[in-house]
Amino acid sequence: MNVLWRRAVPLLCRRPRLRADTATDRGLHSSCRRRTVMPAWIIDKYGGNDVLRFSDNLLFPILNYPNEVIIKVHAASVNPIDVNMRNGYGAKSLNMTRDPLHLKTSSTEFPLILGRDVSGTVMECGLSVKYFRPGDQVWAAVPPWKQGTLAEFVLANANEVSLKPKSLSHTEAASLPYVLLTAWAALVHSCGLSKEKCPGKRVLIIGSSGGVGTAAIQLLKAWGAHVTAVCSGNAFALMKNLGADDVIDYTVARVQEQLKTRDLFDAILDNIGGSSEELALHYLKPWSGATYVTLVTPFLYNNDQLGIADGMMRTGVTLASKVMKHYYKGIHYRWGFFAPSGPTLDEIGELVDAGKIRPVIDEVFPLSDVPKAFQKLEAGHARGKTVIQIVDPKK
Repeated sequence: MNVLWRRAVPLLCRRPRLRADTATDRGLHSSCRRRTVMPAWIIDKYGGNDVLRFSDNLLFPILNYPNEVIIKVHAASVNPIDVNMRNGYGAKSLNMTRDPLHLKTSSTEFPLILGRDVSGTVMECGLSVKYFRPGDQVWAAVPPWKQGTLAEFVLANANEVSLKPKSLSHTEAASLPYVLLTAWAALVHSCGLSKEKCPGKRVLIIGSSGGVGTAAIQLLKAWGAHVTAVCSGNAFALMKNLGADDVIDYTVARVQEQLKTRDLFDAILDNIGGSSEELALHYLKPWSGATYVTLVTPFLYNNDQLGIADGMMRTGVTLASKVMKHYYKGIHYRWGFFAPSGPTLDEIGELVDAGKIRPVIDEVFPLSDVPKAFQKLEAGHARGKTVIQIVDPKK
């Protein structure tokens, strides 16, 4: 659970680079300062797609702390968490961690901007930011307790930001940060996997054709693991194209029956939850350090339904019981959460530029069609990411 609240590593851990004081930089800075309002998609209350509202006079973000940057958004994307947040999921927990300066200017979290991924241009830097300068092309995943990226500009902590891979366009880059950081946190922090430990390991990915699943396949293959993907038959070609060694079509026969003919696994990454948890007890190697990690947890739901104190208690009891149940079978049981991190995106960017990770984009929408993008995501069965194009790349 602590991973959910983990902030990015201190700025001092980043490799230094001095900001250049050029005429171009000063021009970007002064242009940014002159802005007072910007367009954005916001919600003023929680609910269905009808609560999404386009506003062209939202207050322009300002630097509140010396380690922040303002980014002009070229492209963003929509993730399942955005749909859930629109519905009000996790509101009690997330409001606890929102910046007091935001809540100070409003009696509630509204107006709230959704969207987590961003690829764009640095417009302004805080005084302590040494690694970036105005004009840098960057990408990031903004955590859900902050204002989102479905806007012309977004405010981000410099520790959450990384230089965009040179091999990707902004549209491509915007499809990757949130899902890759979620997959990285689950595989590295929860499963204990890494490029040094992955060679020879067998990993099963349940729900492999979505954003996190496609990201996890590519990370694991870049690190030398053997990957088995569970998906529907129409995603078979995509899984193979991404490097999956084995693909299980859950529409043909029960996954349990198909797994009986395969060797046991060292790790399972579960993007679906529910009854699929039972697979861990039968298809992981017992007493070998094998780990099951799920991204579907009751943490935020419990807090929403029971309040923070009772919700945390219920969550703790649930997690402890599941950990013990699996431990008695020789299996490690873990929960996985998204963790923002610019340094991790630095490492991922190297894999991208080396051709080991590539974007998987299902569809691109203009900023005017954000509600349609939400509708598409809610319909399910996406093959990769849904991207929002904010700046026309042809202009």
